[in-house]
Amino acid sequence: MKKTSLFIIAFFFASISVSVAQNIIYSEPERDETTNMAYEIIGKINGNILIYKGYRDVHFIAIYNNEMKLVKKVRQEYINDAIIDADFIQYQDFFYMIYQYYKRGVVYSIGVKIDGNGNKIDNPIVLDTTSVSTSSNKVYSLSVSEDKQKILLFKINTKSDKEHIVTTLLFDKQLSLLHKSKIVVDMPEKNDFLAEFAVDNDGDIAFMREAGTKQNDNINKLTLLTKAAFSDNLKLYDVKLNNVYLDDIKLKVDNANKHYLVTSFYSKQHRGNVDGLFVYLYDKKTDKELLTTSVLFNDDLRNQARSESNAKMAFNNFFLRNIIMKQDGGFVIIAESVYTSSRGNAFNRWDYLYGSPFWNPGSYYYYGSPFSYYNYPWYYNNNTFGGGVRYYADNIAILSFDDKSKMEWSNVIVKSQFDDNTDNYIGYGLLNSGSEVHILFNILEKRNWLLTDQTFSDEGQLVRKPTLKNLDKGYEFMPRQAKQTGSKQLIVPCMYRNYVCFAKIDL
Repeated sequence: MKKTSLFIIAFFFASISVSVAQNIIYSEPERDETTNMAYEIIGKINGNILIYKGYRDVHFIAIYNNEMKLVKKVRQEYINDAIIDADFIQYQDFFYMIYQYYKRGVVYSIGVKIDGNGNKIDNPIVLDTTSVSTSSNKVYSLSVSEDKQKILLFKINTKSDKEHIVTTLLFDKQLSLLHKSKIVVDMPEKNDFLAEFAVDNDGDIAFMREAGTKQNDNINKLTLLTKAAFSDNLKLYDVKLNNVYLDDIKLKVDNANKHYLVTSFYSKQHRGNVDGLFVYLYDKKTDKELLTTSVLFNDDLRNQARSESNAKMAFNNFFLRNIIMKQDGGFVIIAESVYTSSRGNAFNRWDYLYGSPFWNPGSYYYYGSPFSYYNYPWYYNNNTFGGGVRYYADNIAILSFDDKSKMEWSNVIVKSQFDDNTDNYIGYGLLNSGSEVHILFNILEKRNWLLTDQTFSDEGQLVRKPTLKNLDKGYEFMPRQAKQTGSKQLIVPCMYRNYVCFAKIDL
């Protein structure tokens, strides 16, 4: 009987790329594409690579062919204002650009449908508006279901400490509004906050209410909140923490089994060393908790994962990066050790205040946590500590669990990365081919960054792949910002003589 992969590939591909060998093709750097340019890799449509590029109030969709030659840049003339934030949702023959901008006391959320040639198909539509007192803050956040048939736009009004008002707008693939809700969520504790919003393939919504003893502290109370797609009522499920303290909580939808998975590193003591992984599993079919458990990391795993710290402190700098669901209900956790130092003083996870990409101090509309980080502690806030900051990204821990949340295997990719005053070249990118998962990252060799590729299988075997072909001198890769565009293909931004360009990598 032929063996099948346990991994569920959560990526959407307009076309599947087939490659017989590793290869890299670079785009030509353009003079106006410097480090100040805003960009986003949209994906592949009709064999071409589409990339958004923004220069202040000017916005383009750049079209590259299969050889990464620029075919054309199409200016998006309908955007006449500075954009606060933008998201892109790619389908087989078109994509949506959903952006927000401020004008005369109002933040507008706009959706526009664009074809594979960079031309708008329909006129932009206003998805929602919000009256605000400042122009600099993001108001809306977006979540998309795994099958991309449901699009959730939401905002949170936090003006009252006692209750937060959550407005959700559920759209279908045609950007037709299916349901709008305005929900009042009680915030009984002083330090309550809402986080980790997700929408499943049914259009149902789940998110977390978390609380710590004080700001920037361990989580000691946790509640899962769910809302059916066409309902205005919330269901609340208090999660029993069993005398452990949580940090870096993640919520993941398992559409195949209709589960919600909540994971977090935990400590047995307040602000103590990370002891293991906390897991809570909710079942939509039975509308109840399936399990709550704490998985203690053993000494062998700690010794593998530690860098220069002792074994007890091995996971103190690790943050959850990726969760890959398996077809049988199990899952794989990928975490990375990341931290910073400034003028010789090292910072740990308790020092990263206001690091969430959604945290906007001074705004009544925000989505995120003042306690912990939902990505890396610096990636969206490089000026937290001012100048003279060194950024580190070390070992990657890969942990596999079965459908009962028992650890099946673990492995560690050993690496040591640091850079001064920028985090662009450290961290890693991920490509899931189904049969194996590629992890790409830079290693420093003779003062130059060299891109390397390691894979792991569903049995946990690590393989270091041969050196990538066409690693031309002068190109510095930013693998953390890479996007998968085929079963074995991804696009990676890179720098060449202070100009931004893009590389297509076939593995």
